[in-house]
Amino acid sequence: MQLSLPPEIAQIVQDQIDSGKYGSAIEVIVAGVRLLEQQDIYQERLQELQQEALLGWQASQQGAVVEGAAAIEQIRAKLRSRYATES
Repeated sequence: MQLSLPPEIAQIVQDQIDSGKYGSAIEVIVAGVRLLEQQDIYQERLQELQQEALLGWQASQQGAVVEGAAAIEQIRAKLRSRYATES
């Protein structure tokens, strides 16, 4: 595959090579593609977290929340119960 890069992008690639961070244009482009993949993963996770935050906010608006210490105790009780049934 051959690529024709716009001059400003070609200059960025060349600057990266000149800086010594990368040995070739292919290395720069591969690094860029990997960053895009990571960005997609982070974007998906951000959307999941935003949805979870919205659910939490809605629950708080309906009064369906538990005070922090009580929540921790509920979690510990569930863990103790789980470990007791696994033994």
